[in-house]
Amino acid sequence: MTPRVTAGARGGRRAAAALSGARGFALAAHRLESARSLDEVVQTAAALAAEMLRARLAATCRIEHETMRVLHHEPASDPRHGWRLLTTYRAEDRPALRRLIRERESWVAHAQDVTGQPTEPGAEGAGDPVEVAQLLEVGAASSLGAPIVVNGAVWGEIFALRGPDGGLFTTDDVATAEVLAALVAGAIARVDLEEQIRHLVADDPLTGLANRRVADNAAEAALESGEEVCIVMCDVDGLKRVNDELGHDVGDDLLRSVADVMRRAVERLPGSTAARLGGDEFCLVTVGQHRAEVAEVMLSTTLDFPLPHGAAISYGLASTAITGEISARHLFRRADIAQYRVEARPRACPAVRGADRGPRGHRRARRRGRCGGDHRGAVGSGASAVRARGGDHRDARRVGVGGAHAARRHGLGGGARRQPGGRRPRAARHAGGARRVAGRDRRLAARRAGPRGHDGAARPGCGRDRGRVLTPAPR
Repeated sequence: MTPRVTAGARGGRRAAAALSGARGFALAAHRLESARSLDEVVQTAAALAAEMLRARLAATCRIEHETMRVLHHEPASDPRHGWRLLTTYRAEDRPALRRLIRERESWVAHAQDVTGQPTEPGAEGAGDPVEVAQLLEVGAASSLGAPIVVNGAVWGEIFALRGPDGGLFTTDDVATAEVLAALVAGAIARVDLEEQIRHLVADDPLTGLANRRVADNAAEAALESGEEVCIVMCDVDGLKRVNDELGHDVGDDLLRSVADVMRRAVERLPGSTAARLGGDEFCLVTVGQHRAEVAEVMLSTTLDFPLPHGAAISYGLASTAITGEISARHLFRRADIAQYRVEARPRACPAVRGADRGPRGHRRARRRGRCGGDHRGAVGSGASAVRARGGDHRDARRVGVGGAHAARRHGLGGGARRQPGGRRPRAARHAGGARRVAGRDRRLAARRAGPRGHDGAARPGCGRDRGRVLTPAPR
């Protein structure tokens, strides 16, 4: 009686026939060509090896420093082989792997003969005894490995394994695995080159952040989404001083520290993009985040992670929630203007000194902090300007977001009532200035007249009368 062939078996035979010979290699090349990342190449290679070699298990492995680890195996859903992803194989423990790395030589091992009888490790024609012992341990019949050579070095291995009912790997199977490994090597070299080009085009080489091109594209895409878009323009205060006093290597480290602060802000604002525009200018593009939340995240991040060498980050924020429909170029310009305000009026925002300044320095910083009113008004007009240094985080936050009430709490409340920006009315300021000028004039007049006695007459030999003989005034 002729055994009945199921539809699944016929489909499997057609798939195996389609992926055999020249046609199979052509299909494999097309599938690898469509992979756009290393992960896709690795997964496609394992799937192709399982189909073309009719293997119960196939894997793409990575070899580094004579140590091999499995990157992906097919079938990926088989729980019996999940342990392979957590296992590393040393070349010094596996002679077949050592020959593959040093001589680029494929290997094959069998745990049974052509009749199906098990073979012992070390038997003639069985292959490497270590590989045979592993086949017996997992209940498999045959295995093979082919090197993946990329740019003249062994990058990894194509591994395949058959069960007792799958037959033994032949010389033709080894040749198929070698050709497939060559196709995989070409795909790996291609995606690696594309990644290098992408890195050169899109990443800042010093900090690893995105560059201006990526920031512009991110802003354009964010504006097309229709959600609120915020742009934060940042500048590093003190970079020139660090370069002049400590050297440009230390200045480069400072820029990397700024990049780390920007990355931490990105972690707190999902979907945002941080970039270095050039020199000491950085930016942050957010989409779908409220401007108040962006301002709070920037303030807390810059305070939680202060810069070394007394440097600081000053930044300005612009939001489409205030400006309405606007181009990316003009939104960047709004944020630029807000950031310029910080540099032009550095005392208008909190400048909390470092811990080495002592309590007096902290009190002085709190007395000078006036960012609350300015920050709130600037957000209302479409942009905000903030300058933050490392130091007393608690006091800086109170001054930064508390407005005029917080200013009075921190010693900014004089005899006259403070305005929302933290300053006294103009009349009060002018009166105080006049009093200071009058006092200064009196002190200068007294110094020029010289010291006088109880009777009001100048005493000789002192002040401007030194070396002169003065005649007493008549009574």
